[in-house]
Amino acid sequence: MRKLKIKNRVGLHPVMSFLILSLGVIVLSGILHLFNVQTTFNQINPATGTYQVTTESINSLFNLRGLKYIFTNTVSNFANFTVLPHLIIILLGFGIMEKSGFLKTFITLFTKRAKKTTVTFVLVLICMLSSLMGDISFIVFIPLSALLFLYAKRNPLVGIIASFAALACGGGISLILTSVDSSLITTTLAYAHLIQPSYLIGSHSFIFIMLISVIILASVITNITENIIAKRVPKYEIEEENVEEDLVFTKAKKRGLVIAGVAGLIYLLIFIYNIIPGLPFSGNLLDYSQNLYIDKLFSYNSFFSNGFVFIITIFFVILGLGYGIGAKTIKNNKEFVDALGSSLDGIGKILLMIFASATFISIFKQANIGNVLTGALANLVSTTKFTGLPLIILLFICSIIATIVLPNSLNKWTIMAIAIPSLMTSGITPEFSQVIFRFGESVSLGLTPVFAYFIVYLAYLEKYSQNDKQFKLSKAIKYQIPYSLASTLIFVIIIILWYILSIPLGISSSVSL
Repeated sequence: MRKLKIKNRVGLHPVMSFLILSLGVIVLSGILHLFNVQTTFNQINPATGTYQVTTESINSLFNLRGLKYIFTNTVSNFANFTVLPHLIIILLGFGIMEKSGFLKTFITLFTKRAKKTTVTFVLVLICMLSSLMGDISFIVFIPLSALLFLYAKRNPLVGIIASFAALACGGGISLILTSVDSSLITTTLAYAHLIQPSYLIGSHSFIFIMLISVIILASVITNITENIIAKRVPKYEIEEENVEEDLVFTKAKKRGLVIAGVAGLIYLLIFIYNIIPGLPFSGNLLDYSQNLYIDKLFSYNSFFSNGFVFIITIFFVILGLGYGIGAKTIKNNKEFVDALGSSLDGIGKILLMIFASATFISIFKQANIGNVLTGALANLVSTTKFTGLPLIILLFICSIIATIVLPNSLNKWTIMAIAIPSLMTSGITPEFSQVIFRFGESVSLGLTPVFAYFIVYLAYLEKYSQNDKQFKLSKAIKYQIPYSLASTLIFVIIIILWYILSIPLGISSSVSL
């Protein structure tokens, strides 16, 4: 009887974990506020270009005002939680691609003769390079990786874990300048100009160090996935009923792929033409109030940025519908509509998890713990007597810690960039400081439930768990620890080698002033 009780013991559900974390933050905010915990630091005033004193304090939620905030804002915070609408819209596209058979045929065709490690490496590499898409890449590639592994007759849990690790650890590695990088550079230059008013950072200032980092990290993540994670995750029973039928490439499937490919290509060409400036009737999706092309593409006012999720969804719908028409798996408008909504079946548990996550993140942000701790860490780096390599390592470590409580890159760098003048005084370029910061935040991004898109990773682990087993929040984090430790080691080695050997970071960009 005792053994039976132990065997049937159920761990803490992720929803309950988020509720407990929310209560913990409420109590902690009350305690910290009671002791008047706060931090004061200097920030650049964008209007004047001079320092202004900023004080960040803990907001107590353990009182009547905090209770009113929770009750009056919980619904609106859930409705405005970015993950929710993006996930639902993207799932419409996945639904028709999956229901029509496009994904199954396409994935089976390209994986049936490929080695497991090759498929994993390609997935990891694509995920790392998708940083250009921003956070939306988490919503696209986590569901896609699950289906990729499932249709390749592998454990989909492994694909989910590997893709999230690649997206998180590769989030700070950008071969092409992204909108986030552009915003970070603007902040970096604002502080650099306090020391050197004419300082400039180019669009290709980070390309060499980023290229090496992508190749090494993609290889390491693949190795960890195949040799550690694949052996640790719970076994997944793959249905083997129609394996031989799946491997047969019929005329109908071929016709479906051809129609889907042609339709998808036409759509992509039209889309690409509309993000190219300077051609007749082109560039309609850009924001011409911006100077840099990347800002024209991803600014808050650009049609491309605001409609990116819908643009991707339409692309997926075209692929799925084109294949369905060609392969005759979609015969009428009812089947088309049913296919669109098929991926939303049984989404209730995912919505509940998103609600719990949104509530926790809202409470945590309102408590302001992230800004206070990040400000303290920024002060530590900017006032330390360390110079050279010890100062670099300190910035790296502080970036790791700060990301756990403040995942947003721009918000975090706006505070931590106060260390740039100290780093420049020590002979370290602003570009290298930004690289160190980006490497540091990449290490711990996958470990924090404060990160909004962590819930997508957790929800899909839960979705694909079998035999009524649930993925605890702690277990989901535990699977990311090997990747985090490995990326820490890799980034530290790269940082030290680049600093000691004075290797150029990119074109016309160096480590030392």
